This record gives sequence, C-alpha cells and structure tokens, in this order.
Amino acid sequence: MIESPNQTLEERLAENPLLEGLRLRRTPEPCAMVIFGASGDLTARKLFPALYALAYRRLLPERFAVVGSARTPLSHDEFRDQMREAVSEHARDEFRTDVWDWLAERTTYVSTEFASEQGEDRVAAELTRLDDERGTSGNRVYYLAVPPEAMPKLVEEVGERRSARGWARLIVEKPFGRDLASARELNALLAGRFSEAEVFRIDHYLGKETVQNLLALRFANGIFEPIWNRQFVDHVQITVAESLGIEGRAAFYEQSGAIRDVFQNHLLQLVALTAMEPPIDFDAEAIRNEKVKVLRALHTPGPKNVVRGQYGRGFEEGFEVPSYREEDGVAPDSETETYVAAKLYVDNWRWADTPFYVRTGKRLPKRETTIAIQFQRAPHPLFSDAATDGLRPNVLLVHVQPDEGVSLAIAAKVPGQGMTIRTVDMNFLYGGAFRTDLPEAYERLILDCLLGDATLFMRADEIEEQWSLVDAIVAAWQRDRPSFPNYEAGTWGPPAADDLMHRDGRSWRRH
Repeated sequence: MIESPNQTLEERLAENPLLEGLRLRRTPEPCAMVIFGASGDLTARKLFPALYALAYRRLLPERFAVVGSARTPLSHDEFRDQMREAVSEHARDEFRTDVWDWLAERTTYVSTEFASEQGEDRVAAELTRLDDERGTSGNRVYYLAVPPEAMPKLVEEVGERRSARGWARLIVEKPFGRDLASARELNALLAGRFSEAEVFRIDHYLGKETVQNLLALRFANGIFEPIWNRQFVDHVQITVAESLGIEGRAAFYEQSGAIRDVFQNHLLQLVALTAMEPPIDFDAEAIRNEKVKVLRALHTPGPKNVVRGQYGRGFEEGFEVPSYREEDGVAPDSETETYVAAKLYVDNWRWADTPFYVRTGKRLPKRETTIAIQFQRAPHPLFSDAATDGLRPNVLLVHVQPDEGVSLAIAAKVPGQGMTIRTVDMNFLYGGAFRTDLPEAYERLILDCLLGDATLFMRADEIEEQWSLVDAIVAAWQRDRPSFPNYEAGTWGPPAADDLMHRDGRSWRRH
C-alpha cells in the first residue's frame, strides 16, 4: 500500500491500526544539507531518492535546502533535472510533481574542485544565501560522499568555514580508513575540527528496519532476553551474501576485498548488536557503549578459524559468469578475497564458549542477510527417532534483507494418527504485518542526522576496535599464498568454509 501525503494520520490509522506510534516525535530544525560528491552514483541512487521519500511524508523541515557540490560542471537546472530522473527511477514512492517541486525549489548546485579554497568559498557563499532566503539558520549537514583521498583536505576546509551560528554535523561514508592506522589518523583529523557528537559515520546496514528490530526483539519481549545466552544458545550464524560480482568496482575492490568491504563494518556491527548487553536506556551513547564492549571482547580467531575464498567461473541464474580474476580491471594473479568465513568468540560471561559463525561473499547463490540464533536441543528426547526424523533445533532467524522479517522454527505434530513431529516456521514479515512500504536505510539515517540522533551511527572507538580485529586477521594471511580461485560462482563458498562448521559437528543453514 502506497501512503499518500494527502492522507491524514487518522485516515491512515483507520486503514491500518498497527501504524499507531509512527508519528514523528519531533520535526528537524531548519537546516541546509551539502552533498559533496553529488554527481556520483550514491547521490542518484540513494541520497536524493531518500530525500524525496522524506519530503513525500512531510518529514523534512519547511526551512530546508540541499546544495550539491562536485567537480562536474553543471548548472542548477541541469543538476535538478538529473536528480528528477534519479528519483523517478530509484524512489520507492510514486513520482508526484508537487512533492518533487517542493524539493527541487530547495535544491542548488555548486561546481568545485574538492577541498579547493575558492570552491569552498563558493559553497560557503551559497549557504549564506540560503540562510537569508530559506531561513536555514546557519545549521549545516555536510555529507562526504567523496573518495578517501579527498576527505582530509575537505574536512579541514569545511571545518574552517563552518557557520558561527547554528550547528554543524558531518556524515562520513565508508570506507573509514583501510586499516587501524589510517582509521586513527582520520579520527584524529575529524576530532581536530568537529566534536565526536557532530560526526556521523554511516553504515547503511544499521538503518535497515530489521537490524533495528533486533533491539526491539531482544529488549521489548520478556521471552527472549532470559534465554539469550550461552546456557540456551548453541551457536549463532550471521550471513551477508551477495549474488552479484564486483560490478565494475575493480579499482576499489582490489584494495579492499571482502574483509574490508563487508566484514570490517557490516558483519562486525551485526555481531555487536546480536551479542551486546542491555543498555541502560535507548540513547546513542548507551547503545554504542555496549557495542564497543562486545567488539573489545572478540577473541582474535586463529588461522584455522578463518577461511578466505575467491570465486571462479560458474553460473548465476543459468548464465555463465567470469571468475574474479577475469573481471575488468582485476590482475590475472590477484589474491584479493571475495569470500570470508570465520568462527568468532565473545569472551564474556554471557557468551563464553558460544561460537559466532560469520560469512560474507560475492557470487553466492542468492542475495540475503540473516542472523540465525540456534538454540540448544531439547534436553530429554521423549519421542522415538522415527517420530522425530529430520527434526531441526529451534532457530530464531532474523531476515535483514531482502525479505525483512523474523521467523521462529519450532517442533509441531503432523496432523493424523500417530506421533510424527516436524519443524515448522512461525513467520513475521514487515510488509504483511504493517501493510506499508519499509523505509530505505538512507531515509532513516539522513532523518536521524537531521534530528541529531547518533544511535545508528558508528563511534570512533567502534571503528578502531573493528579495524584492530581485521588487521590481526590480515597480518596472519600475509604469511601464506592462497590457491585461488577456490569456489565456483553460484555456490556457497569454498569447501573449507563447510569444514569450519563440520569440525564442530555443525553445518551452515540450508537455504
């Protein structure tokens, strides 16, 4: 069901009572948002469609403006036309001329070299004009959708020209460094111009509704938290699988690989949210404090507990696809990993000796992100082996994407005479329960930044703890030369990843 901006909240509630509670508690203050790197793919595919969705739902302040800034020479009208086309193609809502016109009249463009003094002067002058004409009150959100090499000078220039009145917030896209040393250097640079409360390090996975629902699932239900520990949980599996290859990003991917592209941020953030202790309250610092404790408690896995892979030729949806080394821009002898699996331990009282199996990879059979909490088997088998043949343990499965929801696998008697028991799933799907489209991650994250809520953004110490673990793993890899490719495109990774589980008498979830 598509929500209409012409409907009142009361009319929407009459159609769907579960929408009660979706009122925005407060409206963002007047502000101007500057997008550096505005001619890039991220702005067209994610940022402007997100801004359009927020405008569609009247969640942006009336006194609001957007300034696009990039090297590409464009006029205001040319930039607006490009963004109109992007919104028409990528927005989740129907295209409405009245909504677009509202956003377009608040959108301008400044062509500039990143971090040139003259260019930043032009951006600053445009923001001053918008303060006068749009009443944005000197409040600024700077979105840095730029290459890593452009960031240091840009941060300095923006910091020097921040408005003397109003507040400033900085959204920083990943990659946030490529190792611990570079991450610390970037954190120090940011700290020299902005306070930690003004820096919003974005990981779009944290903006997904189901990731946020993991907190609600644990801490708003009395039945889960008492058994969310080593006494009742056998193990945890977290999968971030992609069916696509590198999609023309060879220059980036050759430098990052799967461990820096996904493992260091998305996967470790999901581990932290799954394993964290209950925070004292639901605010940014309390939640991030608990996540950092988990990251610090992660035991560095030994070489036997980490598997890396690189895809070879194979088939995706019936079509033959090339190996990673045959992709455009990839070295024919590249040792960059496209798959990582690991067994992690959180060394604390709640999770001692409970393994967290994690994996991520490209060219896998399907695109999905899931968190599976597998509970211990029932302690005393009352039923015969024949009655329970094929019965699986209880599993709480959180579907992060693409089908957002939660399912719980339980044992139930098969109808009919005799006692035969099979595993069945109790499913909750967002779309079915709330009958409304889920917001895209960037919608939630941009709105939170406008509101000054950093709960779903990463703090400096989180970033550094994640890189510390990754650096230790990568250092161990440098001592050996892998035999790549070691898995076919369209399969679930190298055989060693299965062995990682089989050694413990376990196996990856069947898909």
